[in-house]
Formats: sequence, structure tokens, C-alpha cells
Amino acid sequence: MKINTILKCLRSFSGTILLIYLLNSCAATKQSEVTQQELKGHIEYLSSDELQGRLTGSEGDSLAAVYIRNELASYGFLPLEGDGFQKFTVTKRIFPGKNNLLSVQGKNYSCEKDYIPLGFSSNGMADAEVIFAGYGFNINTDSIKWNDYQNLDVKGKWVMILRADPEVNNTQSFYIPYSGDRDKALIAKDMGAAGVLFVAGPASDEQDAFDPLNKNDFSVGIPVFRIKRDVADQILSPARATTAALEKKLNNSRKPLGFSTEVYLKGIAEIAREESVTRNVAMVLPGTDEKLKNEYVIIGAHFDHLGLGGQGSSSRAVDTIGVHHGADDNASGVGLMLELAEKYAKTKDSHKRSIICIGFSGEEMGLLGSKYFTENPGIDMKSVNAMINLDMLGRLRETNVLQVSGVGTAEGLRDKILSVSDTSVIKLALSDEGYGPSDHSAFYGKNIPVLFYTTGAHLDYHTPHDVADSINYNGMITVSSLVYSMAHQLASEPERLKFNEAGPVAEQARPARRKGVTLGIMPDFAGNIKNGLRADFVTPGKPAALGGMKKGDIITAINGKPVNNIQDYMFRMGQLKHGETISVEVLRDGKKEVLLIQL
Repeated sequence: MKINTILKCLRSFSGTILLIYLLNSCAATKQSEVTQQELKGHIEYLSSDELQGRLTGSEGDSLAAVYIRNELASYGFLPLEGDGFQKFTVTKRIFPGKNNLLSVQGKNYSCEKDYIPLGFSSNGMADAEVIFAGYGFNINTDSIKWNDYQNLDVKGKWVMILRADPEVNNTQSFYIPYSGDRDKALIAKDMGAAGVLFVAGPASDEQDAFDPLNKNDFSVGIPVFRIKRDVADQILSPARATTAALEKKLNNSRKPLGFSTEVYLKGIAEIAREESVTRNVAMVLPGTDEKLKNEYVIIGAHFDHLGLGGQGSSSRAVDTIGVHHGADDNASGVGLMLELAEKYAKTKDSHKRSIICIGFSGEEMGLLGSKYFTENPGIDMKSVNAMINLDMLGRLRETNVLQVSGVGTAEGLRDKILSVSDTSVIKLALSDEGYGPSDHSAFYGKNIPVLFYTTGAHLDYHTPHDVADSINYNGMITVSSLVYSMAHQLASEPERLKFNEAGPVAEQARPARRKGVTLGIMPDFAGNIKNGLRADFVTPGKPAALGGMKKGDIITAINGKPVNNIQDYMFRMGQLKHGETISVEVLRDGKKEVLLIQL
């Protein structure tokens, strides 16, 4: 508008109203586009010191959720349910409870000074004899045969086990896959033990220090303690043995060594949990088509991060305590989601289907938020046309490569991606697979086509150096154009996508050198099912599928031995060999089925 025209308008009241209208219209037009200024505002706030790294369940995590909800509401999005928040509980930390007891021949020891229950201990009590069982091995392979239980009766008794293995300084040792405390405790339980006492010899741990308790451990079903060497030596004294001497003998002989100490021990284990409440944000922009508005396109991004880092936080700066800002991971994805939400809300005919924007918490703790949403969606998941996941989109490099996964999860999806992408401006690295280490995996497990956009990892990933000043905002605007066009097409085309199972499904990584077998499933890593492990996906052509396992089956036992969680499952699978035929007990629609599966 020319300045003289504006001046003429100002000469009358009606002209003033007109001017205000025109200026507001210009502002609205500007705000409908993704801008560097607004992206920077979102990312700077979310990655600020005020939010303290957005640790799941923390005040910063809560502030981020409120910010996202309020921004979406300001664009015209409505709560999917209630107030737009979806609350769920996570374990913040675990610690010894008040009722722990360790008493040997009438002498009581001090919890956290002389002993400590381990994170995978059950709450319970045992009053029984203590049996020493070497390293607690039960190995039968071509290269190693070592069974510490072969001449021992440990039923109903405490089993004392040395931690680690005979080659603790050898990073290539064949014993590594068998040296984990939890695996050893599960073997002891299988042998009938009432409880387990772990002690570290001087070769494996000169300082004899207690490790922090792991909140992600699942119980093995019996009490398990870690005891100091001097406590162990007092238990061993009637047998004229010491921890150091037994460790040295085992390391030199590489042969089983076990005996009864003829000492009785009463132990009560109690693990307490500090829970915290966190929340997803789920808001919906109703579609403009009377029929299609009952279908959905979901755009999601996680907003939690690592807080101040520290031990057990998955920070790569292991010795640094400080705000892990998470500007790229994943304030960038959230910022882009908010900008796209505003553009859809203010652009005519941008979405015939309804658009749901979800901010996930708990991603850094194992995709907890997305898993919770897919289990408690508040909508019919069959009405979701596609889910688009935005995670780490702030570091587009000079090579201009954007990674897009999931293009094989629906018929023709790869062609759609290419049709809305100017590959002369940005290069696409396309992957068919629908499963990966981010929130889209939970939706793929529900037979929903997914797309995962990311500019990839970098040296600042999971360190305090992932800050807003390092974000490539121009690159994000380029990426936003591609994501907008794709989501617009998915939200507007009359024909729905047809889901495809795409690519191999990864299972949890195994310890070093463990060349185990696989069923070919995607397990429920979040542990939504108690006393079993659900198969969230069964890969066609793999042993589980060939043996009749179906998606949604809950594995309760392998070869008659219980499977209560993901850790039990990984241990049971680690004991099997290629070519074996195993029995797998599953619950299917509430009924027990026994499958014979050849590995």
C-alpha cells in the first residue's frame, strides 16, 4: 500500500479502521509462513537454562508442555481430550527402601554401607543357608563349558556369586556375554535359589564400590543384594576362604568352584521408587471436509531431553554436570511442528483431514510418551492416515542431505515424497524401514504408515553443546517446505494410504560378542504388558512368523522358562543356538498357545 493512500485513510475514522484491518491482514499473512524469527523464538525458549534440559518429569519438562499446548491453542488447535494434556507416570529413580535387612548369624549389617539391593531385585525375604557358586556360570558352547551349579543344590538357598568374569581386562573375552549380574541372577533363580548375593573380587573392582541403581531394570523375581568384600569374607570364614583367594583360584583354573558355607543369612530386600508425572501434549485442528475430518494425519515431535546429564542419563559428556540444552534434540523438531501447525491453521484448504499435533515426553527414556499415546490414543487408530515424526532437524549440512525413513510403509509413499521434493535444493536419503530409534516406531507397530524426518546426529548430540546458536535456521525453513507439502497431500487427497510392512525390524542390541539368535520380532520395549513380553511386530519370513506367532501375541515362556519382560526375553534368547527348535508359550486373545519355532 502506498504511503499517500495510508495518509488519506487516516483522515477519517473509517479510514483508521481500514488501516488497522489491512495491517492485521498483512501480519496474519506473514505469520502463516514458517519464519526464521519464530523458529528461533521457539528453540531458544525450549533450550534455555530456564527449562534445565527438560528432563522427563521435571519442572522444565512441564514448562515445555505448557508452552507447546498454549502455542497450538493460539493457532486454533483444540484439545484432543480434556485440557490437551495426556498424563502418565515414569520412574524418576529407584533407591533402597526403609525395610532392608541383612543379618548373618545374628549380626546385622548396614544398608548402603555394607550391602545394597540391586535394581533388578524383587521385594522379598529369604532366611537360608549360603552356597558359594563361583562366577554363577552355566555355559555350554563349543568354546566354553562351565557350569558352576553342576554339583550344587541351591534350591531354597542364598547363592553367593562373584561379579564379572575370569578375563575382566580382556575386552574381547568370550566370557563377556555371560558376565552380567542380571543374567547370573536369573540363572540362579532357574536353579531354584531363594536369593543372590553378589560380591566383587579385587581383580574386578579394587575399590569395591557400589554402582548406582538402574531404574530401567526389571525384577528377576527373587531378592538380590550386592555385598561388600568384608561381609562376604565373614560369611566365607568358616570355610577358611576369602573372596580374593577364590577369585584368584577361579581365574587361574577356569574351572567351576562351589561349596556350602554352612552359614545362614536372613535378608529382606526392598526397592523403593520415586515416580514422577509427565505428559504428552495432543491438540487437533479439525479438517475442512465433512467426511474426511473424521480421519487424521499426526505430526509429532518429542520435547524431553537429558536435564543436567550425569551418570545414567545417556549423556555423551559423561563427566559433565550441566544443562543439556537439546536445541537440536529436539527443540528443533518441536519448533518446526509448531510453525507447521500455525501454517496449516492459517492457510486455506490446507487440510481436509484433521491434523493432530503431539508433543511427546519420555522419548529419551525409551519412547515412553509415544508408546503411551498409541496404547491410549483417545481416537480410533484405524482412522489415522499417517504419522510424521520430526526429530533433530536443526543441523542441515552443506551437503543438504535430509534423511527420510518409512517411505516403504505405504504403497506409493516413496513416489509421493519425491513428487513434493525439489531435489535440486535438497538431497533426500530415503529408507523404507518403519522402525527406528524415535517415536514413529510406536505408530508403525500399530500398522500406521510413518515418515521420520531428520538431519541426523552430530558431535554435539547428547552434550551440553547442543545449543540454539548452532541451529541452521535457513536449513530448517527449507526442510519445512518439504514436510508441509507432504503433510498437506496426506491430509487432503481423498484416497487413504495402504499400510505396508517395510524392512527388517531391529531387536535390542546384545552384549559384545554375543552371536545369538533372533525370533524376528519387535518387542514391546516400554514394558506395557506385565508378566510377559508382547510382540509389537512379527517380521514375515523370520522364525517367529514361520512358527505361527502373530502380532500382539504375549510371550510368557521360552522352553518352559518364564519370560516376564524384555530383559528376560533377551537372556533366554541368548542361551539358544541356530537350528534349535524351541517351544514358545504365548497368550493370544487371553488364551494360552504353545508354538514350536525353529531358529
